[in-house]
Amino acid sequence: MLPEFNYLYGKPTITGFMKQEASDFVVVEDLGFELTGKGEHVLVSIRKTGENTLYVARELAKAAGVPIKHVSYAGLKDRHAVTEQWFGIHLPGKETPDFSAIETDQIKVLQVTRHNKKLRTGALKGNRFTLRLTELSETAGLTERLENIKHNGVPNYFGEQRFGHDGANIRQAREMFAGKKVKDRNKRSFYLSAARSLMFNQVVSERIAKNLWQQALPGDCFILKGSNSFFVEEQLSGDVVTRLADGQLQLSAPLIGKGDSIAKGEAESLEQAVLADSADLIAGLSDAGLRQERRVLILKPQEFSYELAENVVTLSFYLPSGSYATSVVRELIEDKPVVRHFEQTETQQDEKTGSV
Repeated sequence: MLPEFNYLYGKPTITGFMKQEASDFVVVEDLGFELTGKGEHVLVSIRKTGENTLYVARELAKAAGVPIKHVSYAGLKDRHAVTEQWFGIHLPGKETPDFSAIETDQIKVLQVTRHNKKLRTGALKGNRFTLRLTELSETAGLTERLENIKHNGVPNYFGEQRFGHDGANIRQAREMFAGKKVKDRNKRSFYLSAARSLMFNQVVSERIAKNLWQQALPGDCFILKGSNSFFVEEQLSGDVVTRLADGQLQLSAPLIGKGDSIAKGEAESLEQAVLADSADLIAGLSDAGLRQERRVLILKPQEFSYELAENVVTLSFYLPSGSYATSVVRELIEDKPVVRHFEQTETQQDEKTGSV
């Protein structure tokens, strides 16, 4: 079982549904770059409803007459949603196929164009979300939480889907690190990511518990807003404290890998104390050769707006790639499970993905 990570604004007492219908959860990818219109890669924009990414990728491969390995996408998207995302198909020297055959009530082709580079995993700027939280048990105090999120953000937790059902991916990671052979590269990658994500969440949770989510410690690692650049300040200067308060700098937590911790001093000591019981995970990630990296501690949704009507709240916001909309929702309501009645096939199972 996973630990319960601390809430920034206290655990919500309001209950409701996040995905009662697919249309309650709408995601639109933002690649963040212009497509060239020519090249050996065909890029297809798809709107899918109630279908998962892998199923659509297989359908595109069939339509193009290529192996599934020639189809790529920037990120997985949840099945239980309406999502617009891009797929890339490597078709050097071939005509652009007619993809109309894959269209159904659930799958729509929005755009087809050419590009000179492969669409790689993670190669997107972010995602735009429109969410409806329905059948709320009450609305008292909800506006205050919404305003807090708008101005201060939420913990940048990895979502529960990263860890698998009841933390199964963490158990698998520990078994793998203990010597169990995992031949499937995708599964191995899932387990490594889950182990890293758990420890990141634990450090974030502890800093929230100690009210250190806005306050810097000597030795903290700061990330420059809007970039992946970071630096360590072993002795906090007034300039750094001011830039942190202004939002130019952001506090970070570790993505564990090989080598020494990037954080130093008091910040390193805090992180080591939190992860004292995770020596097996740390050693496993080091042996796997992953680099020491950092991730922003607090996630501030961009272009955040909301509309509250009776027992429904509609949210609209933009998140950078790799962030979770569920991290926003968990600060607002306790999400009630939705019972879905359908048969799952091998190609249509729910995706355990970090994209949303």
